[in-house]
Amino acid sequence: MGFINKIFGTHSQHELKRIKPIVDKILGMREQWVALSDEELQHKTVEFKERLAKGETLDDILPEAFATVREASRRVLGEEHYPVQLTGGIVLHQGRIAEMRTGEGKTNVAALPSYLNALAGEGVHVVTVNDYLAQRDAENEGKVHRFLGLTVGCVLNSMNNDERRAAYNCDITYVTNNELGFDYLRDNMVVYKEQLVMRGLHFAIIDEVDSILIDEARTPLIISGQSGKSTKLYEVCDILAKRLEKGEASAEFSKMNALMGEEITETGDFVVSEKDKTINLTERGVQKVEQFFHIDNLADAENLEIQHNMIMALKANYMMFRDQDYVVKDDEILIVDEFTGRIMPGRRYSDGLHQAIEAKEHVKVKRESKTLATITFQNFFNKFDKKCGMTGTALTEEREFRNIYGMDVVEIPTNKPIARIDHQDAVYKTKKEKYKAVCDEVEETYKKGQPVLVGTVNIDTSELLSGMLKRRGIPHNVLNAKYHELEAQIVAGAGVHGSVTIATNMAGRGTDIKLDEESRKLGGLKIIGTERHESRRIDNQLRGRSGRQGDPGESRFYISLEDDLMRLFGSEKIMSMFNALGVQDGEQIEHKMLTSAIEKAQKKIEGNNYGIRENVLKYDEVMNEQREIIYKERRQVLDGESMKDVILKMIRDIVSQVVDRTISDEQAPEDWDFTQLNIELRSIIPLTEYMPSADETKNMKKAALKETLTEMALQAYADKESEFPDPESMREAERVVLLKTIDRKWMDHIDDMDQLRQGIGLQAYAQRDPLNEYKMAGYDMFNEMMASIREDTVKMMFRVKVEKPEEREQVAKVTGTNKDDSGVKAPVRRNAPKIQPNDPCPCGSGKKYKQCCGRFAE
Repeated sequence: MGFINKIFGTHSQHELKRIKPIVDKILGMREQWVALSDEELQHKTVEFKERLAKGETLDDILPEAFATVREASRRVLGEEHYPVQLTGGIVLHQGRIAEMRTGEGKTNVAALPSYLNALAGEGVHVVTVNDYLAQRDAENEGKVHRFLGLTVGCVLNSMNNDERRAAYNCDITYVTNNELGFDYLRDNMVVYKEQLVMRGLHFAIIDEVDSILIDEARTPLIISGQSGKSTKLYEVCDILAKRLEKGEASAEFSKMNALMGEEITETGDFVVSEKDKTINLTERGVQKVEQFFHIDNLADAENLEIQHNMIMALKANYMMFRDQDYVVKDDEILIVDEFTGRIMPGRRYSDGLHQAIEAKEHVKVKRESKTLATITFQNFFNKFDKKCGMTGTALTEEREFRNIYGMDVVEIPTNKPIARIDHQDAVYKTKKEKYKAVCDEVEETYKKGQPVLVGTVNIDTSELLSGMLKRRGIPHNVLNAKYHELEAQIVAGAGVHGSVTIATNMAGRGTDIKLDEESRKLGGLKIIGTERHESRRIDNQLRGRSGRQGDPGESRFYISLEDDLMRLFGSEKIMSMFNALGVQDGEQIEHKMLTSAIEKAQKKIEGNNYGIRENVLKYDEVMNEQREIIYKERRQVLDGESMKDVILKMIRDIVSQVVDRTISDEQAPEDWDFTQLNIELRSIIPLTEYMPSADETKNMKKAALKETLTEMALQAYADKESEFPDPESMREAERVVLLKTIDRKWMDHIDDMDQLRQGIGLQAYAQRDPLNEYKMAGYDMFNEMMASIREDTVKMMFRVKVEKPEEREQVAKVTGTNKDDSGVKAPVRRNAPKIQPNDPCPCGSGKKYKQCCGRFAE
């Protein structure tokens, strides 16, 4: 592929050639636009809107609009867009992904297409990863947009509904991916139109697009409420889980193995895949579960809850570890953040896993939360009319962006050539040797005065290295992956000469590191990676923190054969290569073949992870189609449409279905069971008993029977309406009843579909494709739910009391989301006195501040 690209050029190079004439046109307008007064420049916004109203397109006015933003930015911020930034802005406007290196001013680039698209009057969402960045960018870039007469809003976690509504009604709204997704779900749970906070999903500009659409794509957004389920089953499943024997599979169990009919030799009652983080019952395990619960077939639909709870009990006992994933404190299970190592009070694992851990640890099992609304980021962002994104690293995931989101990646050249030197990986036999080598390198760099940033994959490694550097007397800062204002400031200062910073790879993302003059002379920022990440993209992000805007810099990754990546995915070839070289203890090896082999291991994992995310999407697409139907029906109710015709159709359908259910086409009219027909129909619609005489029945046709019963039912509904003081009060009663019924049934259906999905993997044992089985079963369950909505709605409408008007209210109380406390809240100004070293740490650990969080800011 590299050879072909050299001859014919890459996709990005072809696209850049097409865009260059537009960029040249914008640059050619500079003199004319600089000569405009402030009032003339500001009037351009009015002029553009008028031209759009007369039929011109956004593409028609793009060069002038971009020239306007460029000149406004020069006047307001003192920053004029570079040609490559204009290129990036055009790529974004076209609904694509612009890969721009760190330090190339991605935030400034977003100001161009956000202005242009906001002129259409339908709103633009600029989406970022945390509240701090959303607020910072809304303030900085907002100055330019406000100067040009547009309104700019920012949605923060702490805002109430009125503040959110005002922010979403602005021309341009800065918001995090989590807040945006949850507001969409909450809007589809409101009971009055006035409670909606968002308008349409028109155009989204996604900053750090790889983080949002790739890294977070496997975790759906979930809004939870309280469930009425019994917790006893968790305790019973835990008893059985502790008795089952862990086994091994001769091959990694996969759906493809099963579909190809390959034999997989398994031992024990269940197998754990450390790579895929999954757990599966073996055939022997399935039999034991069936015997324990006295059931014939675990795969039957009525046993979905047992299937699901058994898998959760096994996960709790064999994949979740005390004092690593969670701690037990005061008869409560507290989750430990995998990135920061901090306890997260109030957070609970979803899907029943938290209850399974409670049962395992013999603490009080709390009632399971019920999923009230859920959506994946893939399906949510695909709802936008147009979306685009920017990041420093996207090319490695181009296939996924193209296949799942319909966006191609265009690599934007840097404003100045990259001067950073990327050294070959340094490989060691053991972690101990590797960490010693890292500290030696840091010490040598520190003595020279050159700034150094050490990137780690997790918080544990950060703390280990911090301890080692302390013993050597090297001052340093330790940062964790919790975004906040202080962290961004420390990361920004990591380029000052003599500074040593240890950070998890994600810490302070979105913040530029600027060098002082002395640091430049000493060779710029040195990046040391202590481990290769599963994704090459994350490694590239770490490297990209050095060498911004043509600055000098260097980077090197330190690896050991004991690293998880090498242990789980490194090939035997690497090990044999190492042994053949006769490597001594503590010896460092650098070799192109080693670096290439490591990259192959990373590509292998990226392929696995893409497969998992693609699978998540395929399953969620089933729910997405159903969600669209339900949300559309809800919206009709909210919009105040008359639901009378909908109810009347429900009545006709119910009559027809009951007749079909109780009277066979093969039966002669004299054999029709009118008793059963009356029982079933009158349980829903309170009609007078219909018992025709033998003579009336003799020549009766089934269609005529349906027509007679339908007329009776419609007349009964008209009689019901006459009880109401006016038609509108009846229409409102219909809306209230429909909303309540739809919401209650939909919430139960979400739970049922989730249980179905958890157990559907067992179908692979029967040589069936689990996805197809899920689609078919899901389709049947949805039809059953819709039939149930019809019956319950009609039943309730005939029983509505006029003297007690029905009121709209949410059918379940929201108790939280699965992202609570996971994002960054708006920066908080300290009003209380400063925390002293010997004060109790405010994180609630019970330790002194200097022995806890105070350690991280030396």
